Amino acid sequence: MDTELITTARLDLVPLSATHAEEMATVLSSPALHTFIGGEPLTPDALRTRYERLVAGSPDPSTAVWCNWVLRLRAESRLVGTVQATITEAASVAEIAWVVGAPWQGRGLATEAAKGLVSWLGDHAVSTIVAHIHPDHRASAAVATAVGLTPTAQWQDDEIRWQRATHP
Repeated sequence: MDTELITTARLDLVPLSATHAEEMATVLSSPALHTFIGGEPLTPDALRTRYERLVAGSPDPSTAVWCNWVLRLRAESRLVGTVQATITEAASVAEIAWVVGAPWQGRGLATEAAKGLVSWLGDHAVSTIVAHIHPDHRASAAVATAVGLTPTAQWQDDEIRWQRATHP
């Protein structure tokens, strides 16, 4: 499964490239973004190294495929966040995640991007969508709800597993 451009009403979900690191380091520079996921903002060089690893792909593509995008807000002609999907189990399950830089939060961009991603995954015959969300992260829970995920009783690393089936 190849990552390709996805467009929504306001966003272009652009396949990730190491060349995005400099701009994304600024987008992701708020320590508040790490409240629920831990860690700290990465430098442009560290982010470039991370992006190079992600773009290179999973060490075993027969068991997992990594798809990563940056979010380009067309009206501002700038990057504002990321979405990602790790696709496993013979391309039938995708674990997704999203992040929008602090200055652009509260505008529905994470929901719009996640909806675009979930639609793209459905078009590629992914049957189950999963996200892991910290129980106190209300904004991410709202995004998950908006794309049709519901919380399950399963936990992983202090996060609740949210899930939905895209095809019966």
